[in-house]
Amino acid sequence: MAELLTVDNAIALVTLTVMEIVLGIDNVVFIAILSGKLPKEQQPKARSVGLALAMLMRIALLFAISWIMSLKATLFTVSATEVSWKDLILITGGVFLIGKATWEIHHQINHNEALKDGSSRKQISFASVISQVILLDLVFSIDSVLTAVGMVDQGDGPTDGGIWIMVTAVIASVLTMMFFAGPIARFIERHSTVKMLALSFLILIGVMLVVEGSSDTHIDKGYVYFAMGFSVFVELLQMRFRSKRGLPTAKGEKS
Repeated sequence: MAELLTVDNAIALVTLTVMEIVLGIDNVVFIAILSGKLPKEQQPKARSVGLALAMLMRIALLFAISWIMSLKATLFTVSATEVSWKDLILITGGVFLIGKATWEIHHQINHNEALKDGSSRKQISFASVISQVILLDLVFSIDSVLTAVGMVDQGDGPTDGGIWIMVTAVIASVLTMMFFAGPIARFIERHSTVKMLALSFLILIGVMLVVEGSSDTHIDKGYVYFAMGFSVFVELLQMRFRSKRGLPTAKGEKS
């Protein structure tokens, strides 16, 4: 235990925690959008359950690290491109994320038109939301664990100390995301333009997963996160401008 309480391990823990939070942004956004379709009293529970499942899944994968590393082994070859279980999982998750985000954009447009016609909002079941969250949690968890392992791998695989550092980082990051998930979800739900940006962001993440799974090309998510952050910053400026002019900023209401 004393070996874990070193400066190097403390730096590694902080770095991994920040990385897990950054990599978990897309997970939080996806859960926030899905939970927003539930009755308000069920939304906090859906967010908590979704993030708790993500935490448990990542911890379980960390302790099955040998199996995780085996997913990178070549399964078959297509046109000189090696395909592994990891690639298939990333491609499947990416296609699902692209399709789901596209459908949600279509639904959002139709929903806004239905509200103008006085139609009621159609809600989905709690079980349906959680089942979709579990599917994406698996994809995001494998991607996150492989990234974390790459940061602490010392050649022959992560040591026991390294695994416990990763477990601690996962728990700390998920608890942080649980704390901010509610405000993020409410902000996305109040502002339809931000919701569209979030859904577009999920499409980009889905495309990245498909590209990474179908080729040896690794795309740094930092570029997508920067682009998304910049877009949100511009939208916040626009909202501030509308607020000062007394124009509608959220769901047709004036600030």
